[in-house]
Parts: sequence; structure tokens; C-alpha cells
Amino acid sequence: MEPTRPQLLLSTGIDPDSVDWDLLARFEAGLYEWNQRVNLTRVPRERFFVRHVIDSLLFQDLIPSGSRVLDLGTGPGFPAWPLAWARQDLHVTALDSSGKPLAFLRSQALPNLEVLQGRAEELGVSESFDVVTGRALAPLAIQLELSASPCAVGGWVLPLRTASDVSAIEAFDPRVLGLELVRIERRTLPIEEAARVCPVYRKIVTTPTDYPRPWAEIRKRPLGSST
Repeated sequence: MEPTRPQLLLSTGIDPDSVDWDLLARFEAGLYEWNQRVNLTRVPRERFFVRHVIDSLLFQDLIPSGSRVLDLGTGPGFPAWPLAWARQDLHVTALDSSGKPLAFLRSQALPNLEVLQGRAEELGVSESFDVVTGRALAPLAIQLELSASPCAVGGWVLPLRTASDVSAIEAFDPRVLGLELVRIERRTLPIEEAARVCPVYRKIVTTPTDYPRPWAEIRKRPLGSST
């Protein structure tokens, strides 16, 4: 028998009695209603809680209390919405360049969730967030280039990755971006038994103003590539 939703939530370190389950039910119903008109997710509804909510919260304990969090490439709100829902102490900013998923996300307002439309490389803010994260955003080097500048010195960059990224994590030198790799956290998504990885980067110095570069240059010459 699969564990219940409260049991799964507790496994991430979140007290099931501290959250508003009605809000989650409204978000879930809205996501799949909108999904009939707009392509928001390919995850079947019976796997919504594990593959969207628990996957978004698997590393939530790495985020310090009271943090200002930026989620890059949030889509319809992952991990931004589950983080804001489960961690009322956080202020979460969800950023994406596509208006359609953000229209859905704005319909699911939370008091500690801000929704912004724009491109990460054109955000124009630096040293503004305690934590920068993102799920399935881009290859590692690109995600780090987009994430480093918005992160405050002393803050954390927490890209949510899979086990296939470990070699890239170990090979990439983040110091050019002002980051330092502290450790690699490895966890398993319950029920799915899928390996998840979160390299923990500390922002140690201000990111040079050269970064992030324009998107065309980022894609043409990712950091660490030989081309």
C-alpha cells in the first residue's frame, strides 16, 4: 500500500498539520482543468502529488528559514507553488518567460508568492535573493549562469537535478560565477524510486557583471564547453 499524502509530506520534513490541504486541492483541480486547454503538465493526475509536490519539496530543508527564494523557469509553479504553500516563512518569486502557465499560476495566489514574467538573463537584479532554485530549467552550466547573479553573497544556489547530472556537477568549476560547490545532496523520490540530486552552491563573492550573458551567447558557448 502506498503511503498517504500526509505521510509523504512528513517525509520531506513538513508537518502535515501546518498546511492548508484545501488550497492544494484547489491548485490540483485547477491545474488539470487548465491542462485541458493549455499544455501545463504531462504528469497524470494520480501522480500529481508525488511528481509535482513532493518532488518540489524533496530538498526544502536546505532553504533557511525566512529566505527570499527565486524559482527560475517555474512553468505552472514548480517548485515555487509547493514551496510557498508548505513554507509560509518563505517569500517565493516565480519567474518564467511564458505567459500561459503564469496565467494559471496567478489564479492560484498565495500571500507569500510573487509571479513575474520575463527571461532570467534579462531579469536585471543582482544580489537580491537568499536562495535561487529551478527544476528542469536547462543544462547545469546554463542554469548556474542564470542563477548566480540574482543570488546574494552568502546565499545559496540550489539547482534541482537528476542523477545523470552528477558528472557535470563534478566537472564544472563554478568559481567564475562567484559560487562554490559545498556538497552534493542525493535523495530518492518516494514511490517513483527516482534518484534526485541537488548540488549545494554557496555564493562567496559578487558575480562578475559579464554574467549572465545574452541568451544567444549562453546557448552558443555554455560555460565550461570547449567550443
